[in-house]
Amino acid sequence: MSAKTFIDTNVLAYAVDRDSPSKQRCARELLGKVEKDGGGVISTQVLQEFFVTATRKLGIEPLVAKGLVEPFLSLEVVMVDTALIKEAMDCSILDQIAFWDALIVVSAAKAHCGRVWTEDLNAGQSIRGVRIENPFLERKR
Repeated sequence: MSAKTFIDTNVLAYAVDRDSPSKQRCARELLGKVEKDGGGVISTQVLQEFFVTATRKLGIEPLVAKGLVEPFLSLEVVMVDTALIKEAMDCSILDQIAFWDALIVVSAAKAHCGRVWTEDLNAGQSIRGVRIENPFLERKR
């Protein structure tokens, strides 16, 4: 299994969310591990969602949120293009998951990731050869 990890938007958002201190601590530990060990992957979708979440949900000023994105650019970034969108449509239909989640999965598969860290899918399942992990559940155990 690949050592590469795809990081969903919610992990990045929790890293800056002061209203969820335990998840913030966990997210920062995860990102620190990826920074140290390498192998972290995101997509252009995740970057877009992070900015919107940070500014709309977390109330972070847009210029501050833009600055918060900068460290994420050191990760491998999968570009979402029309071919990937079509693949996500197929994944959504065949695997019966939401389109946006399917786009995360196919982006992870495109980057040859062994796992996705997310809260949005069922932990433990494997889709397109990518294992779904909820790092916040796993830390509670």
